[in-house]
Amino acid sequence: MYSIGIIEIQGLVAAIEGLDAMLKAAQVRLVHTEKRLGGRLVTLIIVGNVSAVNAAVKAGEEAASALGKVYGCETIANPHPEVTKFFDMDIPNEN
Repeated sequence: MYSIGIIEIQGLVAAIEGLDAMLKAAQVRLVHTEKRLGGRLVTLIIVGNVSAVNAAVKAGEEAASALGKVYGCETIANPHPEVTKFFDMDIPNEN
């Protein structure tokens, strides 16, 4: 079973710092990014198993909050296939 992790961060530099921390903290993969307002608001979506995504999101939130504001973060375990369409993610069907 896989899960997705979502984190929304103010500031491109803070987002990059958060992403680096997430990828180093656990075995996760970046599958989607969105930059709004010229990079002042960045959303990162990662995928992996539930425990890895939980650890990565926590590490990313901690690292990013040192440089910018974290507006939200969430882990969704075993997301419905329609949810992944929202992010245009290329995730193999494991069900």
